[in-house]
Amino acid sequence: MSKSSHRLVELDFFRGLVLLIIVVDHIGGSIVSRVTLHAYALCDAAEVFVFLGGFATATAWAALCSRHTEAAARQRFLKRAFEIYRAFVVTALLMLLVTAILVACNVDAPNLATTDLDDLTLAPAAALRDIVLLRRQPYLAGVLPMYACFALAAPLALPLARTRPWLLLVVSLALWGVAPHLAPWLPHVEDVQWDFNPFGWQLMFVLGVIAQAQPVFQRASAHRLGSLVTLAALAVVAAAAIYRLQLGNVALDSDFKRNLAWFRMLNFLGIAWLTAHAIRLGWARRLAHALPWVGLVGRKGMLSFVAGAVISLTVDSVLYWYTDGYLDVPLGLVADAVAISALLIVARASGPLKRLLPSRAKASA
Repeated sequence: MSKSSHRLVELDFFRGLVLLIIVVDHIGGSIVSRVTLHAYALCDAAEVFVFLGGFATATAWAALCSRHTEAAARQRFLKRAFEIYRAFVVTALLMLLVTAILVACNVDAPNLATTDLDDLTLAPAAALRDIVLLRRQPYLAGVLPMYACFALAAPLALPLARTRPWLLLVVSLALWGVAPHLAPWLPHVEDVQWDFNPFGWQLMFVLGVIAQAQPVFQRASAHRLGSLVTLAALAVVAAAAIYRLQLGNVALDSDFKRNLAWFRMLNFLGIAWLTAHAIRLGWARRLAHALPWVGLVGRKGMLSFVAGAVISLTVDSVLYWYTDGYLDVPLGLVADAVAISALLIVARASGPLKRLLPSRAKASA
């Protein structure tokens, strides 16, 4: 069986869709972001991204264990943690490089990592040390340290998800409950916190792991009370949408997102339950086949995330500078088109480049 046959087209599709949404959601003048998840829910693409990360991790773990051994799977995830950490360092440095270039071009925008750049200029060794030690996490790079933590914890969580899922869930819930008290113990520079508290967000990751490892949805939806769960999910999603629409563009407290507030998680679970029904009915698979380029972005997850961070910061800053921060619908749509097209081009070009680079290295040798 080929490697590609193990892949779930729905998983690739939703991961790609979320990565595209994350790109436009970080463009302040984006028009598309006015109709993405955060506009109608108390959660946003971050919950989906982390949940799917847990689901994908459990899928990869099962595949590695079936083809090799559990020891090989543990070794692979330790290597994966280092790869994610390396991607964080690259993303952090790219954020500083993009900021430096835009500042040199007299582009002034609120999301530029100017504070980190100033500290780098004043004390290069100290600033670089802080990045390497995860004490400093420039704009849009902050999700990757959390993911590195999850990769390190995977060898402990994955076996439990298959043999004792309730124990894993109880431990995860307990850790989520005390997460705000553990946040100060995370490495950080003065007056700076992690954008995502891994002690809280691990719950979303664990839920994704358990959803893949155990037939939770299949059993619950087939139960005689399954229809009541669906009605409850509809009620939660509708109530959150009404509240969010009444709230308008008012941003929620950042601590609610940093520590994964209960209402964000509840809203996501309602959306996930309804989405699972759509997957069961085959709607997601049909969409995935109709829009294969979205799945391509999902398959190139790490590259797409790093490239998306660069694209978002660049497009957001240039748009803000050009419009003086005012909403401009035509230019906002152009910015969305540029950002989405750029990410699609990166995902599309990654395959040929990957095939080309080894041949060049061999030729040079």
